[in-house]
Amino acid sequence: MANVIVVGAGNAGLCAALAAAEQGAAVTLVERAPRAERGGNSAFTAGAMRVTYDGTDDLRLLMPDLTAAEWEGNDFGTYPADAFYDDMARVTESRCDPDLTETLVTHSLPTLEWMRTKGVRFIPTYHRQAFKVDGRYKFWGGLTVEAVGGGRGLVDSLWDTAERVGITVRYEARAVALIQDAGRLAGVRVRHRDGTTQDIPGEAVVLACGGFQANAAWRTRYLGPSWDLAKVRGTRFNTGDGIQMALDIGARAAGNWSGCHAVGWDRNAPEFGDREIGDGFQKHSYPFGIIVNADGKRFVDEGADFRNLTYARYGREVLLQPRQFAWQVFDAKVKHLLRDEYYIRQVTKVTADSLEDLSRRLDGVDPVAFLDTVKHYNESVQAEIPFNPNVKDGRGTDGITPRKSNWANRLDTPPFEAYQITCGITFTFGGLAIDPRTANVVAEEGNAIPGLYACGELVGGLFYFNYPGGSGLTAGAVFGRIAGVEAANSAARQGA
Repeated sequence: MANVIVVGAGNAGLCAALAAAEQGAAVTLVERAPRAERGGNSAFTAGAMRVTYDGTDDLRLLMPDLTAAEWEGNDFGTYPADAFYDDMARVTESRCDPDLTETLVTHSLPTLEWMRTKGVRFIPTYHRQAFKVDGRYKFWGGLTVEAVGGGRGLVDSLWDTAERVGITVRYEARAVALIQDAGRLAGVRVRHRDGTTQDIPGEAVVLACGGFQANAAWRTRYLGPSWDLAKVRGTRFNTGDGIQMALDIGARAAGNWSGCHAVGWDRNAPEFGDREIGDGFQKHSYPFGIIVNADGKRFVDEGADFRNLTYARYGREVLLQPRQFAWQVFDAKVKHLLRDEYYIRQVTKVTADSLEDLSRRLDGVDPVAFLDTVKHYNESVQAEIPFNPNVKDGRGTDGITPRKSNWANRLDTPPFEAYQITCGITFTFGGLAIDPRTANVVAEEGNAIPGLYACGELVGGLFYFNYPGGSGLTAGAVFGRIAGVEAANSAARQGA
């Protein structure tokens, strides 16, 4: 039986392992984390996955358990392939690799259907991507489904299936080198927690061990100054090992090495992700308020687009501010629109019955400048345009910089609330070049490296500057499944 080694056991790695096992390969998962921390970055996500659908018939394939009343009570709209392409091109400034993007888009629905056969269940993203209008939930932004149980539920379901089909797992085993024999992959060298090393033989290897966001030195080297000060939203184990191992044997680097997915994250969150809190430290209802820095000034267009098309780049904007923090400010008119993460116990929050009192409670902020910012902002709101949180309503501001393009409301109704944020980095955009059809890692010379495949966050070329929410998990699953199938077939040919 051919041997496939998968390095990394998050969503992408588990999909690769299950796809390889489905082809008849003997699969070994090499996981740097202990069992209690398995699941990679995926375990820290909300579990939303961007997928194309032309109507409810497609969604019924993913959510067959919904009742007739639930289908009647939801307005899902459509999210055709052209919309997915457009979102990818717009948010990456048309830099996304067209062939990688085509694979992502065209394989998204079939891959999620396949994930259902591996135990993953999906439900509508009620609490993050929908508001009730005339008694029906209306979904917006092209992000409609999420895994039951969020990211933890997603990886736990895949783990259950992996254990059931007999995939071998090596925990607390850090992959440190790729072993080659006559130009082909022959296995992986791992270092155990006690410092001993071991060579694990295999005819094909899939790298799925994430980007370098948990490596402060690499962040500073590639992303730039101050990035060592960012909080890490997810696992502490994604330090670029897979990328380095592949580069060491001649793989080609690809993608936006100076770019990353980074969001507004609670100022007092821990340095690395907390599996119990998950993504609860994020603060993503900013389109309905304003964001100010230590100088009391606004610095982004909070309503530039739907939040799932701006949030992944606004963390960088916060990091660039004095002392790397900001405050999100809301009034009582929009409190009912705030997402669930604003109600966790571990939140940095102040409230006040007047703007003057609030200005004194915003730790680190110039109170006089803040009140001046709010005064000019309130005067600039185009209140004659109706407010509608479900569409880009065009209710903006006039005469201030930066302009707010949508969802502008005057801050005039107490009590007022403010939440302090900093930058939380999710994953890095730079990584390895792969063949879009096979997920085979490409060498610097342009040829494929025999027996070496990659998927997940360490693939470069999909995301530049920004990313459409939910596309990361989908990309991990799409290319993970492809990598697993191709690795198994390659290993079978090698072992024949």
